Amino acid sequence: MAETINVMLAGPRGKMGTEALKMIETTDHFNLVGCIDRKYNGKTIKDLEGLPSLDALIYTDPEEAFERLNADVFIDLTNPETGFKHTKIALHNHIRPVIGTSGFSEEQLDELKQLSQTQQTGIVIAPNFAIGAVLMMRFSQMAAKHFPNVEIIEKHHDEKLDAPSGTAVKTAQLIKEVRESKKQGHPDEHETLDGARGATVDGMHIHSVRLPGFIAQQEVIFGQSGQTLTIQHNSTDRQSFMSGVKFAVEEVMKTDQFVYGLENLME
Repeated sequence: MAETINVMLAGPRGKMGTEALKMIETTDHFNLVGCIDRKYNGKTIKDLEGLPSLDALIYTDPEEAFERLNADVFIDLTNPETGFKHTKIALHNHIRPVIGTSGFSEEQLDELKQLSQTQQTGIVIAPNFAIGAVLMMRFSQMAAKHFPNVEIIEKHHDEKLDAPSGTAVKTAQLIKEVRESKKQGHPDEHETLDGARGATVDGMHIHSVRLPGFIAQQEVIFGQSGQTLTIQHNSTDRQSFMSGVKFAVEEVMKTDQFVYGLENLME
């Protein structure tokens, strides 16, 4: 029988946070010890309508929560600004963070990596927790060795704050590792409307769509003379991310290292 992992969660009332609560509730060896929320200090999760019947206390002060709660792992599925602050406090308290918040800058990631090393506390930051999305990124890296001309189209709900998505940026970084840098398109092309060709990473173009009705979708389109190849992943329900969150919580307990990307934990 697996050893119990004490978990604390930020953002329990959010769409992703609510799914995480359900996942924790149905995982026998996970124990929710408390949550951080902007409201409802002193109440428990079971006191709030629409949330699982979990007897875990809510804190509005993150510092107090991390000091008082006997947690092994901290899950944050909020936003970049809040998530960054929470993650630093967690590491200072030797509580292993599992972070599903995209939008961190390179400087912020470097700071968290250094703090993880100083505190000798493991951390997992995943731009995408859907196992299928991780495979999509890996398959794209494999394809880029043979198809160096590539563009990325990512589509998300219109409440997403960052663009392009962390998944799109991570995909471009993985592709960059295996292909020679090149500027794509006609050498004399110009935009008659600013932004028409999207963002650029190492010569690759990334296009972001934000519309109601989407959760998360990404297409990686490769082209060469006479053929195209499209690798696509769709998340049609936020439950798609929970198997990856569960996996990351279990795996972060085994490491004292900084891990960026779920693919680095997958064989």
